[in-house]
Amino acid sequence: MFDTLWQALEGSRTATAIASGEYAFPLIETFHVFAIVTVFGTIAIMDLRLLGLTSMGWSISSVSRDTLKLTWGAFLIAVVTGCLMFVSKATTYMINPYFLWKMALIALAGVNMAVLHLTTWKTIGSWDKGTAIPAAAKVSGALSLAFWIIVIFCGRFIGFTLGVYQPPL
Repeated sequence: MFDTLWQALEGSRTATAIASGEYAFPLIETFHVFAIVTVFGTIAIMDLRLLGLTSMGWSISSVSRDTLKLTWGAFLIAVVTGCLMFVSKATTYMINPYFLWKMALIALAGVNMAVLHLTTWKTIGSWDKGTAIPAAAKVSGALSLAFWIIVIFCGRFIGFTLGVYQPPL
C-alpha cells in the first residue's frame, strides 16, 4: 500500500542527491549522531534525576527547565537529519526491523513522556525538591532510559543490516 510512497520518496531529487553524493550521507549522519547524543544525554540527566540517582541538589523542575530547550532543539535536528537519511533508502528502511523498532520505541518514549506530564507532573509542587519521588515518576524515568538506550541500539544496527534486508526487485 505504501510501497509507492516509499519508492517516490527514494526517487526524489533530494534522495538521489543524498544517496549518490560522496559526502552528503556521511555529513547528514554525523549531524544525526551528534543530535541523538545530545537528546539522550539531556534526557538521561532528567531520567536519572527522576530516579533519584543524580543532581539531588537541584529541583526536578529546574533540571527539566535547564535541559528542555536543548533536548527539543537536538530532537528537531535528529528528526530532520533522520528524514533526510530515510528518503535516500526509504524502501530498504521500511523493511528493516531495527528501523521499525526504532520508530516504535521513539513513539513509546513520547507516549511515556506525555503520560508523565499529563498525570504525575501535575503534582510536582509537592515532590519537586524532595527525595520522595512518586513511583510513577520513577517508572517513567526508568522506561524513558530503557526506550532511548534501545533506540540507540537499533539505530546502530540499522546501518549494519541495510544489506541484509533488501526490498524485492
